[in-house]
Amino acid sequence: MAFEPPRRLVRALGETAPDGDDWLAKLPEVAERAVARRELTVERVQVPGGRSSLVVLVRTADGSPAVLKLAPRRARPESERAALVHWGGRGAVQVRESTAEAGVLVLERLHPDVSVRSLPEAKALLEAAGTLRRLWVAPPASHPFETVAERTGRQAEAMRAGAAADAEVAPLVDAALGARAELLAEPPEERLLHGTFRQSKVLAGDRMPWLAVGPDPVVGESAFDLARLVRDRVEDLIAQPSGASTTRRRIKRLAESLEVDQERLRGWTLFRAVESGVRARRVGREQDAELLLEFAGWL
Repeated sequence: MAFEPPRRLVRALGETAPDGDDWLAKLPEVAERAVARRELTVERVQVPGGRSSLVVLVRTADGSPAVLKLAPRRARPESERAALVHWGGRGAVQVRESTAEAGVLVLERLHPDVSVRSLPEAKALLEAAGTLRRLWVAPPASHPFETVAERTGRQAEAMRAGAAADAEVAPLVDAALGARAELLAEPPEERLLHGTFRQSKVLAGDRMPWLAVGPDPVVGESAFDLARLVRDRVEDLIAQPSGASTTRRRIKRLAESLEVDQERLRGWTLFRAVESGVRARRVGREQDAELLLEFAGWL
């Protein structure tokens, strides 16, 4: 079959590599080789799919359902593999292949069209938070993962550049960078984190009701992971007259339910919202930027 990448993937990769690379050009050949080598039967490419990888629904040689995931090097697929192996299916999708091949993952098949986001908001937050809790384990010794300090350090540099070019966002960037400095002064714990957790990253499964997919793992404190969940459905929050107070209640409720310090959660929520907003503005997603920066202003 023709392994044509979904438009969402092409657009997202264009944002992260504006000068282009040859991964997309080589993708059909890589996909065909991965399928043939494993004697997989292809059902379909998942559409709209993710922003950093091609996801193909397949069946293995014995007829069991699986997922073939192909990702470029900058999406850190080897880090994803290492995290999924360490979790061993506890709260996350399982790796179905023992041998590693760069940029190729064969995973347990979940129900790709049913995410926790399909539930009513309160139930979705509850189920997502419960899934996230299971992922917060000690990282392996001599782990290969980036730390929160390292990742946010790279992001902070890009944020400073964005603030220098856009006076409108400078006060929010200053507040976010100040929060980061305080949070990193006394990091309370080291846990293996999902790194990019949100409701759409939790899919229905057969082995367990809900399982996480698509981690960009990082090692640090739980509040950093939970911060991304706080702003889920941000467009709905912004549309509410009580959006700001709803956000504050959400922070309190999530912090209490997962035993995370409320102020640390607020600080990381601020940093991550501003970072995402500045990045969205940099690549021309102005509507996303406005939503995220308005949300950050409530914090």
